[in-house]
Amino acid sequence: MAIDERYVRMFSDLGSKDLASVGGKNASLGEMIRALQDKGVRVPDGFATTAEAYWDFIRHNDLEDRIKDEIEAFQQGSRSLEDVGASVRNLLLQAEFPEALTRSVRAAYQALSREHNVSNADVAVRSSATAEDLPDASFAGQQETYLNVSGEAQIFEALRKCFASLFTDRAISYREEKGFDHLRIALSAGIQKMVRADQAGSGVMFSIDTETGFPDMIIINAAWGLGENVVQGTVTPDEYRVFKPLLEEERLTPIVEKSLGAKERKLIYSKGGTKTTRNMDTTQSERSSFVLSDGEILQLARWAKEIEAYYGQPMDMEWAKDWSSGRLFIVQARPETVQSQRRPSTLKHYRLKDSGEEILTGIAIGEAIASGEVCRIKDVGEIGEFKEGSILVTGMTDPDWVPIMKKAAGIITDHGGRTCHAAIVSRELGIPAIVGTGSGTTRLEDGHEVTMSCAEGERGIVYEGLLDFEAEEIRLEGIPETRTQIMMNIASPEAAFRWWRLPCRGIGLARMEFIINNIIKIHPLALLGYDELQDRAAKREIRELTRGYADKSEYFVDHLARGIAKIAASQHPHPVIVRMSDFKSNEYANLIGGRAFEPEESNPMLGFRGASRYYSELYREGFGLECRSIKRVRDEMGLSNVLIMIPFCRTLEEADRVLEVLAENGLRRGENGLEVYVMCEIPSNITLARELAERFDGFSIGSNDLTQLLLGVDRDNSNLAQLFDERNIAVQREIQRLLQTVHTEGLYRKVGICGQAPSDYPELAELLVQSGIDSISLNPDRIIEVKRIVADAERKMG
Repeated sequence: MAIDERYVRMFSDLGSKDLASVGGKNASLGEMIRALQDKGVRVPDGFATTAEAYWDFIRHNDLEDRIKDEIEAFQQGSRSLEDVGASVRNLLLQAEFPEALTRSVRAAYQALSREHNVSNADVAVRSSATAEDLPDASFAGQQETYLNVSGEAQIFEALRKCFASLFTDRAISYREEKGFDHLRIALSAGIQKMVRADQAGSGVMFSIDTETGFPDMIIINAAWGLGENVVQGTVTPDEYRVFKPLLEEERLTPIVEKSLGAKERKLIYSKGGTKTTRNMDTTQSERSSFVLSDGEILQLARWAKEIEAYYGQPMDMEWAKDWSSGRLFIVQARPETVQSQRRPSTLKHYRLKDSGEEILTGIAIGEAIASGEVCRIKDVGEIGEFKEGSILVTGMTDPDWVPIMKKAAGIITDHGGRTCHAAIVSRELGIPAIVGTGSGTTRLEDGHEVTMSCAEGERGIVYEGLLDFEAEEIRLEGIPETRTQIMMNIASPEAAFRWWRLPCRGIGLARMEFIINNIIKIHPLALLGYDELQDRAAKREIRELTRGYADKSEYFVDHLARGIAKIAASQHPHPVIVRMSDFKSNEYANLIGGRAFEPEESNPMLGFRGASRYYSELYREGFGLECRSIKRVRDEMGLSNVLIMIPFCRTLEEADRVLEVLAENGLRRGENGLEVYVMCEIPSNITLARELAERFDGFSIGSNDLTQLLLGVDRDNSNLAQLFDERNIAVQREIQRLLQTVHTEGLYRKVGICGQAPSDYPELAELLVQSGIDSISLNPDRIIEVKRIVADAERKMG
């Protein structure tokens, strides 16, 4: 039986030139099979029906005029969208296939089955409209996909349903909005050999950061079973992030994030009955395990990079793993249609002005803040009750929800990850969403006044009440270049990506304490001494947080390394200076299990902190975990732009002992380009500057502590607030003395400032430039303003 190529084309014969004939999805599959198989990218084979097949189907059943009449009735307002959609779909579902089309589909299906040595191959039947997957119109989720279809009868039933899905209510509405002619778009169906992911895993992958547009990050979502649950957002998947530029080096593992998702259920094959697939709950073991190994994450990431390079644009891909062979496959690839289309000349920065009670958290989509009354809609049949301008709260969304999503101030869902339907649509609409909260529909009642913030990193937070917030637009055009290196201060790994477009060169202060306090939460010695820990409540918390880690100290190293790596990746290859932990003893004590290991001090500010801890037997092993994390980031992940900084180093003897401990832990100054800086925040640092310059690669001025100790003023004492001023002449003279000492001929060490002062007082930035400062590290929202001041000061100096 011959295949008539007017109606059916094998994937291996298709390419991008065939988009008008088989739609973006099928053209892309054929293009990848032909162009990327030699590079190791695996794509399941199959075939596609053509646009001509669709039009012959329409003509064979005399449907064109009848469909046109129905659509015009909707456009003129005489019939509702729901009535028209149902009527047109019914026409298509009752229509018959032309004999020539039937023969060609049978021939292609039989050939595919023979190729896989089965009588009736299990296939996915995917809709591919001739106007979808365009750069400015994704048509995401508008048409249907049918999985585990087997046998000719099921093939033709699925094919008819795919044709009918061209006229779902959501598809009609979307085309109306985008201005597409309903009778100029055809439906091609892709019949693709199933990947048996039902007993393995599958998911979605992007070759760009979907929230910030950062181009060097690959995001992979993964869940157990077939991939529809991830796409539809019915589960909260694992999320992995891989730093793209370092993928070429096989020895490196640049996986900068691995977040364990709940993966509440999995879609599997169904046996018997009319359903070809069914959902079942995952086991506790599956929920607490990652779907992909590190090797598999890296393989997918390398494929994503290859696919993006081939198409010359950021891509949105779906992948699946075959359970019997263990092999990975790419099952779809299309252009990413949100971040890749943005060319922002401004950066919009949202900031909460009030504080409030945290009610709920999830995954932040977008970077905005919204407030309003909750409107809880549990079922698509209730969407007529939605109040415009409310916060939509629901379990999950699909394309049927788009009409009310457009009217929402923000969206909160129980389920879903960064690549689910709610996330994709909210990005397209430019409204904030918090997905995967787990309990939004039970915790938030109708009329509940809340504020949802996506402006605090990857964690979206729902706050009680209507909090005051502001939005500032930072213009990125016409920013002058400066000789002085302008850097950024960062604490949160998530925040680093939000500022990647700023015109700075590196990070002058990355605060390790934030990662330990907010992400790890456990005292390092409580992990190392877990078995001997007497605090039962602390042991219980540690056991829960370290679930999945046989070695509890690895929990600390892994989370700290990945947090640092995300910050480093955001500015690579520019230097990122990571300050080793600078908690005071009372702050360390507040970590889980910390009270058993910390002394009580009357003045922690001048107590057991900084360098003195690192070589002390009381903390030395904890510092070893910090060192292991830095070494992993630099040597295993490949982010050797990470440099380290030692805080509160009081004496030369202390400097020598810390450098010895660093070397013992594999961090030897000068090896693999490692530079070690010292904070300049104690008067003795300036007095001993020449000797310290022989031991360290540079100085970073901590203006807060330096001012406090030079003036003898407690910066937190409100009665002395008028005396605490980093612009004081005594502080200025000491900074100038430091610069003169270490900028002499034959002894030149870099000096930067990472304290708060230049961010708060731009005039101090001008004075620092005049004094010869090498770098100024600023809070992100002050970079543009201060950079202009620095450029002006440099012009005046000539």
